Amino acid sequence: MSLFVRLPLKTLACLGLLICSGCNGASTQTAPQGQRIKIVATTGMVADLAQQVAGSHAEVVKLIGSGVDPHLFRATRRDVKQLQEADVVFYSGLLLEGRMQDALQQVDRANRPVVAITSSLDKSYLRSPPEFEGHFDPHVWMDVTAWSQCIDVIVETLSKRDPAHADEFQQNARNYQAELEKLDRYVREVVASIPESQRVLVTAHDAFGYFGRAYGIEVRSVQGVTTESEAGVHDVNRLVDFLAERKIPAIFVESSVNEKNIRAVIEGTQSRNVAVRIGAELFSDAMGAEGTYEGTYIGMIDHNATRIARALGGTAPETGLNGRLAPESDDAKRGGGMWLVLPGAITPGLLAVLLFSLLVACRRGSGRLSVSFVSCFSLFPRRGICPLE
Repeated sequence: MSLFVRLPLKTLACLGLLICSGCNGASTQTAPQGQRIKIVATTGMVADLAQQVAGSHAEVVKLIGSGVDPHLFRATRRDVKQLQEADVVFYSGLLLEGRMQDALQQVDRANRPVVAITSSLDKSYLRSPPEFEGHFDPHVWMDVTAWSQCIDVIVETLSKRDPAHADEFQQNARNYQAELEKLDRYVREVVASIPESQRVLVTAHDAFGYFGRAYGIEVRSVQGVTTESEAGVHDVNRLVDFLAERKIPAIFVESSVNEKNIRAVIEGTQSRNVAVRIGAELFSDAMGAEGTYEGTYIGMIDHNATRIARALGGTAPETGLNGRLAPESDDAKRGGGMWLVLPGAITPGLLAVLLFSLLVACRRGSGRLSVSFVSCFSLFPRRGICPLE
């Protein structure tokens, strides 16, 4: 047996549509003149769209932070207070924020629109994965063209709330939709550059179905559409067989989803002497850190498309569409870190020395150290996969 450790780069360097229309609130109340609208949005992707449309005429508060899974997010008392104090609430819908539905329904009232921005999308467009029977795939933002259409709902809602600035909201929307058209063309171009035999995107859960359909790339995942589902040994083995047969060079982890299933797939391919690496960390259900380029919707999709294309043998500029992505280091190109394979029966002394050395290196590099195991922690032949990041 072996212990697999991935060292981070810093260390190496040193509802339904709820069903959307249910909370649309036919409000006619307008904002007092000169007063900014307070918008509360659930996810970063929704908040970014709202801010792009509202501009300086609104304060936008985001409830679900970067790296947080919206499928599992529950509103706290503080979140409910924010919702109650909002003039307008925007959420994605299609059961993405399934555990927030009670909170959203509680704050819905005539003078506070609570709006699912996907509510205007034609149902014929929406994906209906078999394992999500009775509901639609909520990850609409992965198709830039579809997400651009959701802006219209925001414009309509804000224009009713603040009619004095309706023309400005419409102009902001047109300007931003032009940027999204440019982004959509870029994604199509870089994905098409991937050799056809390698044009397969393998991720932790099925968040990229709309991406695959829109941009012509096959999508496989360990889990289904929602991260509340559990992946079993059969799911992992199925992917290992697929990767071995197709010789796909890279698979991807997600910033808001536990990496254990992807690491189990990596371990399975290594046991069969199949060379598969982690191509990059993608942003699926949440954007990057606030204040960064990847912490915007355009930056999120630019990052995903660029990293996917480069990892699978395609051609894309290292710094992305707008030249704002952080350059990949040599280690990132190999999969975001180094995998060390150590002898199976790890002695307590060896493990202690290894962890102490990593802790010192992380502190010197201002990094952070976290250790988690797929199986229960053990110093003896039981196998564990330890991501240190």
